[in-house]
Amino acid sequence: MIETNLSEFGTLLIFILGALAFAVVGLTASKLLRPSRPNFEKLTTYESGEDTVGTAWGQFNVKFYIVALIFLLFEVEIIYLFPWAVIFGDKELIEGTNWSWAWFAITEMFIFIAVLALGLAYAWRKGYLNWVKPQPVGSAYKSKIPESAYDKYKG
Repeated sequence: MIETNLSEFGTLLIFILGALAFAVVGLTASKLLRPSRPNFEKLTTYESGEDTVGTAWGQFNVKFYIVALIFLLFEVEIIYLFPWAVIFGDKELIEGTNWSWAWFAITEMFIFIAVLALGLAYAWRKGYLNWVKPQPVGSAYKSKIPESAYDKYKG
């Protein structure tokens, strides 16, 4: 006889509806209770304390994207290392399998870390981690103040 799991799906549906109701009630309450006094300062775009220049379609250095991906790579590694340490460090399971579980777990983790290290070595070898230092550009401006006027301020 086939049993339906409608009760489990019903519980899940109740949680989803509860989350949606919580969000809608919270946003509605904040809209009704907060003061609304917009002015020019509040309506301007804020971007790192600087006024925006140009459009949002400006080009940027691709190395920023590469560094972000490498950061995510190692962030994912940390996310996987913690549950691995909790689950595979079960003392009863290790002793119950005569340490074969522990050897399997440590081998598996070394393979995982080796693959990540291989990815890091690849990125390093390709030069994705090397930053191109900008060359200072000199100015052709000639000051009317003589250089000797600054002598008393030099340390």
